[in-house]
Amino acid sequence: MAININLRKKEGESNSSLVYRFTKKVMQSGVVRQAKSKRYHDRAVNRGKRRVSALHRGAKREEIKRAKRMGTFKT
Repeated sequence: MAININLRKKEGESNSSLVYRFTKKVMQSGVVRQAKSKRYHDRAVNRGKRRVSALHRGAKREEIKRAKRMGTFKT
């Protein structure tokens, strides 16, 4: 979702006043809130990829267990 915010510098308006007005407009539009909410949102991983990952974890766990029994596991 893209929101365009257009501001023009009024006659006799200082730069800091323009920045203040811009910041106020951005906050009121909700762009910042929306960006923060989506910042850490991860896409759902598909079923096949989850399955492959689970199989890999299980195999790795067994490998570590076997290495511990043999005394060759190093942390």
